[in-house]
Amino acid sequence: MKLAIFDSKSYDKLFFKKYEDKYDITYFDTALNNKTVNLAEGFEAICVFVNDVINKEVIDKLVEEQVKIILLRCAGFNNVDVDYCYKKIHVARVPSYSPTSIAEYTFSLLLSLSRKVIRGSNRTKDFNFSLDNLVGFDLANKTLGVIGTGQIGLKVIDIAKGFGMNICYYDVVKKDIDGAKQVTMDELYNISDIITLHAPLTNDNYHLINKESISKMKQGVIIINTSRGGLINTNDLIEALKDKYVSGAALDVYEEESDLFFSDLSSTIIEDDTIARLLTFPNVIVTSHQAFLTDNALTNIASETIHNLEQYISGEYIDNEICYHCKNDMKACYKKRKERCF
Repeated sequence: MKLAIFDSKSYDKLFFKKYEDKYDITYFDTALNNKTVNLAEGFEAICVFVNDVINKEVIDKLVEEQVKIILLRCAGFNNVDVDYCYKKIHVARVPSYSPTSIAEYTFSLLLSLSRKVIRGSNRTKDFNFSLDNLVGFDLANKTLGVIGTGQIGLKVIDIAKGFGMNICYYDVVKKDIDGAKQVTMDELYNISDIITLHAPLTNDNYHLINKESISKMKQGVIIINTSRGGLINTNDLIEALKDKYVSGAALDVYEEESDLFFSDLSSTIIEDDTIARLLTFPNVIVTSHQAFLTDNALTNIASETIHNLEQYISGEYIDNEICYHCKNDMKACYKKRKERCF
């Protein structure tokens, strides 16, 4: 079995190395898109990440090259036209590689903002040991609003309890979570001191955080996003930061990150004026989609990706196959019957 891993980094190669004795693995540093899809020639399986673009044109070319399965080494799949894949090519993901990694990172961002850690650290490197303008605030008794309570959101809630925070949450599914209160989206906006996003990106929640929703929030709110960049209208966030209505933001994702993140651009001129402006704010932290980046998560990503591949090869049901059409007819759902989607 020949497997091509696109948009691969040194850490991907390190954690997939143990499977090279069993599989013929080729690593491509470039991302998969319309311009690079020809590299898939001769491979039956390809592995992609969040910034690879798998649209109709790419899918048609993959089918032409007889690629049988797309293996996502991530949970989200908004970059894949899964409906168009139906009856053409299988798609499987890694739905849960380490919720703890992302939840802990969420709090590392929040604490860095609330206690101005990065500003203080940068000062001391210049031998400036003044504490002026470094006054922070306690998390205890602050209200945390969690949007999305999948496995990551639940871990965030668990950690927030340890800080003594008041916790509210919004989810499209009604559920009871001990120590937290389910509220409407507007209620969450209205009462939260800090809002953290843990929802997958869909057509329904694209630009969930925008000028209108920000106007419903408490003045001085802090916004954290370790989910998907498209959940936030960045220009609207910038205006709210400029007006001091939002007192801080920490973003591990960015809507236009595909041309920026995972690459060293330190010696180039950044042409993206939006992120350049965002980075000028002293109360904003931007990191390059690294919330998942722990040894535990990378181990699980590699092993689950290979597990998905092995299930495909065996001809058996693929646990993590993305469901293509159940939303239209749940009675016809093959996954409900523990069968492949096609």
